[in-house]
Amino acid sequence: MVELIVDGRTIVAEPGQPLLQVCLDNGIFIPHLCFFEKSADASCRLCFVQIEGQPAPVAACTAPVTANLTVFTGTEPVRRLQRAALRLLLSAHAVDCKHCHANRACALQDIARFLKIGLTAKPLEPIALETQVDTSHPCIDHYPHRCVLCGRCIRACREQGRAVLTFAGRGIATRVCHYGVADADAANCTVCARCVAACPVGAMQRRAAV
Repeated sequence: MVELIVDGRTIVAEPGQPLLQVCLDNGIFIPHLCFFEKSADASCRLCFVQIEGQPAPVAACTAPVTANLTVFTGTEPVRRLQRAALRLLLSAHAVDCKHCHANRACALQDIARFLKIGLTAKPLEPIALETQVDTSHPCIDHYPHRCVLCGRCIRACREQGRAVLTFAGRGIATRVCHYGVADADAANCTVCARCVAACPVGAMQRRAAV
C-alpha cells in the first residue's frame, strides 16, 4: 500500500490502481462518464486532475496511483478543461430531460450541476442530431440523440462474452449499433440488459413487452 495526498487529504491505496477509482472510493467526486467498473478508454475527457510535478492536467482514469502523489481535483485549469469537455458533449446531446427515462438519475445532469453549467446553455453551435429512435435490436431501444459515446454499454456487453454492441461510423457520425442479433442472443439480451444498466444518460432502454 502507498500514501498519496488528494486535495490536502492523505489516502492509502494499492499502487497501480486508477487514480479516479481511488478518489471515488474515498468520497472524492471527479466528473466522469466513460469510467465503468474500474476501466475506461479516456474518451469523455472529463476526469482531469492536476498532479504536482506534471506540466498539465491529466485524465485521472488512466493515471496509476504511485507513492507520494500530490493531487488537486479542483484547480482553475482542471475546471476549465472539464467545462470545455462538457460544453462539447452538450453540443451533440439533445437535452429533453422531462421526456427521458433517466431524468434525475442521469450522470450528465449530476456533472452539469457539479460544474455549475446549465444543460441548455450551449455556447457552441449545436450539431444536427439523428432523433429517430433505433428499434432494430429485438429488445433494446437506442436513442442516438442522447448518447454521449462513452462506450460503457459496449464494454459491459463484451464482458458478458457476447460482444453484440460496437461503434460504427466516424467523427460526428459515430454511433452505437449492434451486430445481427440471433434468436439466442436476443434471449440473452432480454435477461442481461447490462448495456442498459451501464448507460449513464438514458440512451439505452429495455423495450416494454407487448
